[in-house]
Order: sequence, then C-alpha cells, then structure tokens
Amino acid sequence: MTKWFVAEEKGARLDIFLLGKFPEFSRSHIKNMIEKGCVKVDEKIEKKAGFLLKNGSKIQVEVLEPEKISAEAEDIALDIVFQDEDLLVVNKPQGLVVHPCASTKHGTLVNALMFHVKDLSGINGQLRPGIVHRLDKDTSGLLVVAKNDFAHRSLAEQIKEKSAKRDYLAILEGNLPENEGTIETFLKRDPKDRKKISVQNSGRKAITHYKVLQRFEKCCLVQFSLETGRTHQIRVHAKFLNHPVVGDKLYGHEVKGLDGQLLHAFRLSFTHPRTQKQMTFEVPPPKYFEDFLKKQRKIDTRA
Repeated sequence: MTKWFVAEEKGARLDIFLLGKFPEFSRSHIKNMIEKGCVKVDEKIEKKAGFLLKNGSKIQVEVLEPEKISAEAEDIALDIVFQDEDLLVVNKPQGLVVHPCASTKHGTLVNALMFHVKDLSGINGQLRPGIVHRLDKDTSGLLVVAKNDFAHRSLAEQIKEKSAKRDYLAILEGNLPENEGTIETFLKRDPKDRKKISVQNSGRKAITHYKVLQRFEKCCLVQFSLETGRTHQIRVHAKFLNHPVVGDKLYGHEVKGLDGQLLHAFRLSFTHPRTQKQMTFEVPPPKYFEDFLKKQRKIDTRA
C-alpha cells in the first residue's frame, strides 16, 4: 500500500512527521521503513530518519505493516521486593529483557509479570503492560511496575519531573581521576553503529552524577545517580570518561567469566501514588558482581 503526504512546515524531521501520519506505528517501525528505502521525498529515496523536510515537500511511503508480536504469560521466576494493589518493585536479574520485541518474543520480564500478576497498567499497550521505566538486558536491579493506569501516570510523572530517584553501582575499568563529579552531555544514536548511543553536539540532554566508593589497582567501584534517563546513559557516560563499565561488550571490553556489564540498580526511591508516602528500596549487587569485587580486593597489592 502506498500513501502520499505533503510537508506542512519547514524543518520537520522525517521520522517525526511520519509518526504523526501513522500514530499506530512505533518510532522504531517508522525508522525501519525509512532505512529500508520505503520512503521517498520529492521522488528520491531518503534513508535518514532525521532528514529535515522542506515546506511543501512531497512524501511517498510504501507502507510496511509491523510484524505481529504478542506477549503471553510465562512461568518465569521473579524476585518481587514489594507488592500492593497499585504497584510492585522487582529485582531484575542480568540477562532478562524487559519487554518483547522483534528479536526477543519470549522469556522477558513482561512475560513473567503476566504470569505472576493479575492486573497491569495498560498505558504502554499489550507489549509493555505496567512498564514505567526500563533497564538494559544485562543490567540488574530494581524496577517499579504499575498495576493500574492511576499508578502508572503518577510514577511516570515522577520520573519525568526527576522526583523519583535511581541509583546504581558499577565497576569501571581503570580509576577515575576525580572522586566525584557530574557528566552533562547530549546523547543520540551513533551514526556509524545503530546499536550504540554516543555523545554528540546535539540530541537529548543527559545528566549523570557519580561518586567513587572504592579504588583498586585496575578498576574502581562507583555510585551513579541519574538526573535524566536516556538509553544506555550510564554506559555511554562511563565510556565518555574513558573508563567503560567492566564487562560492557558494546561500549567497553568483554571479560572472561562475565555475561555482561557490572552495572546494578541498587536503590529506587519514589512517592507512592495513592498513600503519598516516600518509599525507598535497596538490593545488594548479585553474586557475580560481589565475587568480582572480592577478587579485586585480594589482588590489590597497594599499601
């Protein structure tokens, strides 16, 4: 099926323009259509999602229907730290994807939630029920999940307004020169590798605070606090400091014996949507994280 449109204003991004024309499609699907050459601008194929349209530009779209993905309940063990009628807090293990996607249709946190929890907020649709925020597949730690739309809207607003706090522990390669600091950059998709996010001169502002907790010969234990919540934010900012997270295969180096980065969301604070009480949860890092720390303490020969 082919559809035609005319740009109503100058300077609109192609992907944003098409999102307005196809509200039923996700941004990733719009981007996929563009990159596959399904979109022409003034009779020329345009494969850049960020292409800026001119007023009056004619856009032709060969519409690709997204692959149908459904989320089904699966009996997957969950570490539920807290639960009531409005929400639950989960300690997500490393290796667990948060929600189904084209590459991972089963075995996700959402599949597990659908099995263990009777009701979940429907704001994010059937593939992301109850999901207010996410963690990368190989990042462990705390997530809050909404059971109803009332709780979802409140929690999402707290994250947007930065009143909800998320703190992480990470082990970084080498030693940071400063004991604490703040990283403030712009982040967006890396033009050379679509799997990566990189620091650039424009994009979405990202702010991360850090504090070194312990130093070893070849690495350091660092606490990170997010002021914004961008994709891969801590991992990209650690690389920006030239001290990637240990075990980060995408932004650093693969480490024998580790399945992914040593990054753990250990503390989560928010105001309960119904009771208005301040709630704070903490979970220690997983065993492989602690084992790595113990090993560093044993081999640290500094006086």
